[in-house]
Amino acid sequence: MDAKSRMCLIRNRQALEKDIKTSYIMDCMVADQVLTLQEEEEVKLQNTQKERAAMLINTLLTKDNNAYRSFYNALLHEGYRDLAALLQDGIPVFSSRNGKNAMDEMTSYVKTTLCEGGVPQRPVVFVTRPKLVDAIKQKLCSLGSDPGWVTVYGMAGCGKTVLTAEALRDHQLLEGYFPGGVHWISVGKQDKAGLLIKLQNLCSRLEHDSTLSQRPPLNIEEAKDRLRLLMLRKYPRSLLVLDDIWDSWVLKAFDNQCQVLITSRDRSVTDAVSGNKYEIHVESGLTHEKGLEVLALFVNMKISELPEQANCIIRECKGSPLVISLIGALLRDFPSRWEYYLKQLQNKQFKRIRKSSSYDYEALDEAMSISVEQLSNDLKDYYKDLSILPKDVKVPTKVLCILWDMETEEVEDILQEFVNKSLLFCDRNGNSFHYYLHDLQLDFLTEKNRNQLQELHKNIVNQYKKYYKLHVPVLSQEDCMYWYNFLAYHMAGANMQKELRDLMFSLDWIKAKTELVGPAHLIHEYVEYSSVLDQKDSVIRENFQEFLSLNGHLLGRQPFPDIIQLGLCQSETSEVYQQAKLRAQREMGTFYLEWINKKSLKNLSRLVVRPHKDAVYHACFSRDRQRIASCGADKTLQSAWRGARQLSRKLAVSQPLIWSSIHFPDSQRCSKQKVERDCWR
Repeated sequence: MDAKSRMCLIRNRQALEKDIKTSYIMDCMVADQVLTLQEEEEVKLQNTQKERAAMLINTLLTKDNNAYRSFYNALLHEGYRDLAALLQDGIPVFSSRNGKNAMDEMTSYVKTTLCEGGVPQRPVVFVTRPKLVDAIKQKLCSLGSDPGWVTVYGMAGCGKTVLTAEALRDHQLLEGYFPGGVHWISVGKQDKAGLLIKLQNLCSRLEHDSTLSQRPPLNIEEAKDRLRLLMLRKYPRSLLVLDDIWDSWVLKAFDNQCQVLITSRDRSVTDAVSGNKYEIHVESGLTHEKGLEVLALFVNMKISELPEQANCIIRECKGSPLVISLIGALLRDFPSRWEYYLKQLQNKQFKRIRKSSSYDYEALDEAMSISVEQLSNDLKDYYKDLSILPKDVKVPTKVLCILWDMETEEVEDILQEFVNKSLLFCDRNGNSFHYYLHDLQLDFLTEKNRNQLQELHKNIVNQYKKYYKLHVPVLSQEDCMYWYNFLAYHMAGANMQKELRDLMFSLDWIKAKTELVGPAHLIHEYVEYSSVLDQKDSVIRENFQEFLSLNGHLLGRQPFPDIIQLGLCQSETSEVYQQAKLRAQREMGTFYLEWINKKSLKNLSRLVVRPHKDAVYHACFSRDRQRIASCGADKTLQSAWRGARQLSRKLAVSQPLIWSSIHFPDSQRCSKQKVERDCWR
């Protein structure tokens, strides 16, 4: 190992020993053939996590540059991006003096680029489809340096995502055409609120090494502008990959004169965007020979050694890569059941998955039914609980720990059974695991358990209430964002009207959620769940929806405004106002203002809140008590008409109705005299 690499490893070994879990890191290093099985066992024999990490680093120090690169890539792959950053300066310089080193260079460069960009790993069982992979590469090269779109399209389950990721594993392509990197985002079927969340996450990822922390964009247009600047200034000549696009309007948010590769079931999704466009059609199924190759890899046999039932199974699977993989996973566990699974495919009557699409999902339904039936009764019940998971959402382990009232290790063992049988997918993020279902698997479960969905939703809500009692999740908790994004979804699915109304009509919940994700998602939920919220009447829901709509531009600011004072600006008949008034009367040592002339306003949207940006020095009423003025450290003099009255006995800080503002030069200082002279003369 180079001296520079060795010193970098020694310098940072304390941080590495403190944080890393060696198990999955060693899996990557064994796969790269830089760590032997015997060395792996020696590490596992150590008593504590820190001792195992120390042993692994000691072993690494005895090895060459390839081991350092493999360790660095393993840290990236397992989500230890902060630790990988510590080792980045020590990455050995490549030498191209022989073919072996050139190949090492390509492997390390590609792995690093794709890991940093979030590109999915190869499946455990993978067969190449070179014509399609080369076609994707050719179309990407056709873009040259011009902005444009490459669309990989075909029916569900045909392998679009796997083929797209495979095409990017090319050193020459990445270095020559996309030296700025690759940025992969799984989009799925989204409404506007869901798309905003995706854009917020992408902007956050692209800004991860920025010295200035920015708030998330509050709307799609703001997110589009920020993404355009990031791609132009920080990631020029990079490739944006949008996986699983359903609607053409979604692409408009990414129409930023950059180079985009998308996968979709709809060939026409790029009709609404401008730029050069190229297409690759992925046929619906594998060839018969490729299907046999997949089965052979699953059962660890040569194609010539497969039993005669294998040909019939491939025909019954209709060439679907997903179906063949599911059957292959079953045969891997039960290698003597070829005839049994063939008969299941031939004789069982399966319903089609019900979905607003022209595609035929019979084959997927067949494979799903067979796979689920092989589970034990306990595992079937746990798998059924996944029927109510949101689509295209990676669920942290903690959520399922709460749902099943189990320890983390127990839950991970159960979920690994599903992962092993290709019934669930797992995404490792550092020390935590996130799980998700393919959208067609979720469609299958939803249809199969349609009559039980309400009870399943009710169960997860009750488990949440049992775990958190009167508290709410905080940002430091792994499951926090899941509950803020999807608790209302589960309550609506359970038709728990009272619980949903208590949640959605709570100023505490509104404050906590808007501080994290902004108001757009909440407004969407008021519309989405109006049928449940409005079972008595729609007035209260409309009050809160109007409140968020009028004050949305404020609820994304930092520092976060006082939500009680904002509520007091609503009409006196509004439920928001009633709650805010009760809260204000209970608060001790806080000063609020209540407006006395709301009835004279035809449009409450005139209740504009524009507070001083810094400390307030003075405030005073006019002689007729109908106007108020204030000055502050931001060098402005602000005035408002129509007056206010003090609420209860609290100290008051006013948010006036209609503001007028005067800006003073830096050489002048606002004073009480200036307030009285310039405003009330």
